[in-house]
Parts: sequence; structure tokens; C-alpha cells
Amino acid sequence: MTQYMILIYENEAAYENVAPEAWASMLDAHNAFAKAVSDIGATVLAGAALQPTSTATSVRSGEVTDGPFVETKEALGGYYLVDARDLDQALQIAKLCPAPNGGVELRPVMDTSADAMG
Repeated sequence: MTQYMILIYENEAAYENVAPEAWASMLDAHNAFAKAVSDIGATVLAGAALQPTSTATSVRSGEVTDGPFVETKEALGGYYLVDARDLDQALQIAKLCPAPNGGVELRPVMDTSADAMG
């Protein structure tokens, strides 16, 4: 099995004044996603939603500034770390990930263990 990170990018403005029912529906969608991952024989190892970019602090070359480094239409809003058989299964999982106001990015996690680095 290989670890893949699913990065969820969405338009933050869509969540600024979200109704409690819509928020509950989104949580239900993410719970259904986690079950679907298990149903296809993969594992969600970790996952979390992130606070809005307005809470970010950026560090570049030792300089600390409030807010995100760049302004974008979509911001990193959360992630899942999954263990999948291969890229095909990881893509199948990524397609299931709820991101109604944006999309997801799938990237394999680099193995930096001494064995992998040879």
C-alpha cells in the first residue's frame, strides 16, 4: 500500500454564512466518503478541516506575516491521508472526496526513510 495525500481546495466564501443544515450535510458527505474509502479496501489514515486563510500566518525567509502567502480563488481547506493499493485506487478515492465548491489535488507521500533513500 502507498500513502496519498488528498488536498481539498475550495472557495472559502461559500462557507462564510453557511446554514447549520448545509454544514451538517457537508459533514455527512465526508462521513460517507470515509465509509466509501473503507468499502473499496483502502484506509483513511488522517484527515482534518482547516481554519480559514484569514487565520493563517506565513513564514518566508524568516519573515512572519499575517494571512496567507498569496490571494487565490480557492484555498486549502482540509486534507485526507489515505493508504491505497496504487495510483488507480487513489484516483478512485480522490474522485469520491466531497469538494462542491472547488476540487482536490492528489499527491503521493514521499518515503523519506533511510531504506527508501538508499
